[in-house]
Amino acid sequence: MGGCFSKPKPVELKIEVVLPEKERGKEELSASGKSSPRAYQGNGTARHFHSEERLPTPHSYPGTQDCVEAAVCHVKDLENGQMREVELGWGKVLLVKDNGEFHALGHKCPHYGAPLVKGVLSRGRVRCPWHGACFNISTGDLEDFPGLDSLHKFQVKIEKEKVYVRASKQALQLQRRTKVMAKCISPSAGHSGSTNVLIVGAGAAGLVCAETLRQEGFSDRIVLCTLDRHLPYDRPKLSKSLDAQPEQLALRPKEFFRAYGIEVLTEAQVVTVDVRNKKVVFKDGFKLEYSKLLLAPGSSPKTLSCKGKEVENVFTIRTPEDANRVVRLARGRNTVVVGAGFLGMEVAAYLTEKAHSVSVVELEETPFRRFLGERVGRALMKMFENNRVKFYMQTEVSELRAQEGKLKEVVLKSSKVVRADVCVVGIGAVPSTGFLRQSGINLDSRGFIPVNKMMQTNVPGVFAAGDAVTFPLAWRNNRKVNIPHWQMAHAQGRVAAQNMLAQEAEISTVPYLWTAMFGKSLRYAGYGEGFDDVIIQGDLEELKFVAFYTKGDEVIAVASMNYDPIVSKVAEVLASGRAIRKREVETGDMSWLTGKGS
Repeated sequence: MGGCFSKPKPVELKIEVVLPEKERGKEELSASGKSSPRAYQGNGTARHFHSEERLPTPHSYPGTQDCVEAAVCHVKDLENGQMREVELGWGKVLLVKDNGEFHALGHKCPHYGAPLVKGVLSRGRVRCPWHGACFNISTGDLEDFPGLDSLHKFQVKIEKEKVYVRASKQALQLQRRTKVMAKCISPSAGHSGSTNVLIVGAGAAGLVCAETLRQEGFSDRIVLCTLDRHLPYDRPKLSKSLDAQPEQLALRPKEFFRAYGIEVLTEAQVVTVDVRNKKVVFKDGFKLEYSKLLLAPGSSPKTLSCKGKEVENVFTIRTPEDANRVVRLARGRNTVVVGAGFLGMEVAAYLTEKAHSVSVVELEETPFRRFLGERVGRALMKMFENNRVKFYMQTEVSELRAQEGKLKEVVLKSSKVVRADVCVVGIGAVPSTGFLRQSGINLDSRGFIPVNKMMQTNVPGVFAAGDAVTFPLAWRNNRKVNIPHWQMAHAQGRVAAQNMLAQEAEISTVPYLWTAMFGKSLRYAGYGEGFDDVIIQGDLEELKFVAFYTKGDEVIAVASMNYDPIVSKVAEVLASGRAIRKREVETGDMSWLTGKGS
């Protein structure tokens, strides 16, 4: 048995937990599906898996020889509300003391491997410091997103004032646990023109909906269809890591879909939805009847409408193929990025080490201005300028000029001419809902699908989720909003699945997003639309700050760099239903945020 720790001094939680550089660099690079990357060649014709294919055998439960047990500390070593990483020979475990009870869990977030000990413990769950995923400390179950998997939960016993943890060696090394799921037992699966659940769109919302149905014991047929040629992948990484290959981005290996009977139709475009007869028609004429439908079609990038828009080497980034082509063409060449929002800035940051030059063209005065405000935008702009990125602000593209059909110059309205071999356009997106126009499913004036808190559209049995919806945001007085974040799509997909099963779930998650540029991460939680003031603590110059976005006397969003886990802490406070007042953050005294528990 391992010896005990000597009793430490009480830990004071300071907000400035800065990750060592090497940890931080790894953060955005490890794909969530990296444990078993498998390439998937979809060709659009192989629509169905065959029933002869064997299902992978489930993990056998570990016998005693696969287990390791040790005393990890003395009961008095941890106070209530404290977390600590402890060694267990084969790996580390997160030990949590809450209400006098000890819990032992996997120590890394399964999403991107963040150390959960640096996260936030509150209301019986631990929230990841990087991207806000939440895990129940009693079960290890994932309770809020992003990511797909839960944590392993290990046995704890107390003998003679010592805390013992027992764990299987395999679980210690795996760091993730996929919830138990039902398999498909529908006899007609794979061979008929009808399905119980049809999911249009295989992004985070579609995949989480399918997985949730199986986790809740649903064993009927599920068909997931996508315009993409790939199985569901981690799309936010495309702009942060343009070199990534489809198999590195895969959220689940091919075998996973086979094992749980989730059929994926790739390169499958729905052209009409007939809600009266509960039937969809695909572009190739294939028809499929459904009893429940989830619409999660996502959005399509806006393109430039200027003179010369048809010249070669002008891209939007939607697929791994787009991203890979941009990197290949940009190496050692001149690149122009149009749009200084998240996608444009991530692409510009990634290309600085590859391209000869990188220029950014933007209508606003500063990057991210509408989202992060003037001062934060300016500080980030400076970081880019220090990395040789040139900005052309308060202007737009008036013409793309070609030489032998290929892009040579970008002409701006300010009459400047910028040399360019490659142009990436990141000027926003529109919901991909054109195919619903005649369907009787309501669309708003901008083409979004309005849903209620249960992700239900105006048509019974038809749900919608992800980037193409507007929904009532609980903690902003049920204001109807569109929030095109990865984490939000996960949460909505789950709620839709629960309501297909009549569980009466409501969407209540606090929005959380992040961006990564030059090895630094910016985190953001809340919904800042319409903020009228920004209160900044810390040092903007040093890019070590927290910015609170307020409207009236209430904090409606927060952004930070090098200030973990403050964004997760604020998200947790907002999720608990407590409002944060402007005066609480104006003083510079953050003790209310660093206090243990809630």
